[in-house]
Amino acid sequence: MKVGFVSLGCPKNLVDSEVMMGQLAAHGHQLTSQPDEAEIIVVNTCSFIDPAKQESVDTILEMAEYKKSGAARKLIVAGCLVERYRNDIRKNIPEVDHVIGTNEIETIASLCGPADAATQSNPLAPYLYHDATPRLQATPRHYAYIKIAEGCDHPCSFCIIPQFRGAFRSRRFESVVAEATRLFSQGVREINLIGQDTTCYGEDLGLKDGLAQLLERLGQIETPHEKWIRFLYAYPNKVTQKLLDTIAASPSLVKYIDMPLQHASANVLKRMKRGASGDIFLKLLERIRRTIPGVAIRTSFIVGFPGETRQDFEELCQFVKAAQLDRVGVFTYSDEETSKSFHLDGKVDKRTIHNRKRSLMAAQRRISAARNRKMVGQEVDVLLEGPSQETDMLWEARMRSQAPEIDGVCYINDDNGTVMKPGQIRRMRVTEAHDYDLIGGLIDETPKDIVSSAAPLFPILKSSPEAARQRL
Repeated sequence: MKVGFVSLGCPKNLVDSEVMMGQLAAHGHQLTSQPDEAEIIVVNTCSFIDPAKQESVDTILEMAEYKKSGAARKLIVAGCLVERYRNDIRKNIPEVDHVIGTNEIETIASLCGPADAATQSNPLAPYLYHDATPRLQATPRHYAYIKIAEGCDHPCSFCIIPQFRGAFRSRRFESVVAEATRLFSQGVREINLIGQDTTCYGEDLGLKDGLAQLLERLGQIETPHEKWIRFLYAYPNKVTQKLLDTIAASPSLVKYIDMPLQHASANVLKRMKRGASGDIFLKLLERIRRTIPGVAIRTSFIVGFPGETRQDFEELCQFVKAAQLDRVGVFTYSDEETSKSFHLDGKVDKRTIHNRKRSLMAAQRRISAARNRKMVGQEVDVLLEGPSQETDMLWEARMRSQAPEIDGVCYINDDNGTVMKPGQIRRMRVTEAHDYDLIGGLIDETPKDIVSSAAPLFPILKSSPEAARQRL
């Protein structure tokens, strides 16, 4: 059967899609990026916040049309939306033939086979793939994600992830190392470690400073080319000195910390069940920068959380100005009915929430623009992505301080008379700065090495980079 995939939401969801694609390929199915050719369409959904839920429903309905106008015989819905609305999907969208929860993704092959071949699974049994699990890479060939843990044990009152991803559980140490080694040997230049909270990695396995140990080991993997390794989603009170020292010591570990703080007001953080305060965060940021010179720090905040007063918001604004962060994402509070925060008093009206988001983003935009202007004239290493989607006259690239699909990019307008190929690590001089992006030209005459291939081996029908940013 020809199977097409739609993967919505965060990179963690994308890895689940890649695992399902691997299962199907192992059973002889053919993957296609043409929705009208697909005999089976799988939509892997996100339901973290309202916009993600709406995008998931709209996409399901869009793909259902191919059962009328295309070759589609089956429509399968997977992922987080199933965990929250399994029965509603079955009842209200009759075009959907099967639903698969986050712990049932290994059943995908049987659901794509004959009707009587489908196997039953326990949707409540925790699932986590390993290095021997079939998996096909849907990202461009020069970078990949590795999920090192699943689930979460933190009690954040706004978050519903633990309800359908389950308790925190780590992959085995050597399993992660084996997968990373294989990916590097296949030409991957950049590996991004992901999990709901990567800084808790190994705690359930009895490892002390498990993430630091893992990063150190991954940095020792021998490769024929330069490699970049980063991890995403650090929990503030889990950032140890050992972890920072490890990042500082290894040239393969990019100097980049993605650490969602969510707020700076002690009052709001307490209601979020996260604790800490802006002063505590500023001391942590100072320690990070002291240990890792030149580190880029990204965070995200929620505005409009129940009980957030004008004074709380002003405290957040003052924190942003004092922290001088490299990257900031601002998200409006989403009142999810199954979250603990749904029952809190002091709800903030939507207009106020919208205005607070605009105000905070404007403040950060000025900070980002000023920091980027300081980059003009500097020479930096960049990882070439390929021609820009906006115009063939520009190529896109990323510095070590720019994570894929999340941060800004570098635009190259001068190739220095050399051949550019996706996956090359080249030297660029910054000539212009914008609020979030940089422009420059290559200054090296020959790349450090040649890495062929641009597109993913197994492209998906439709991705959702904007939804990927909708993470906290």
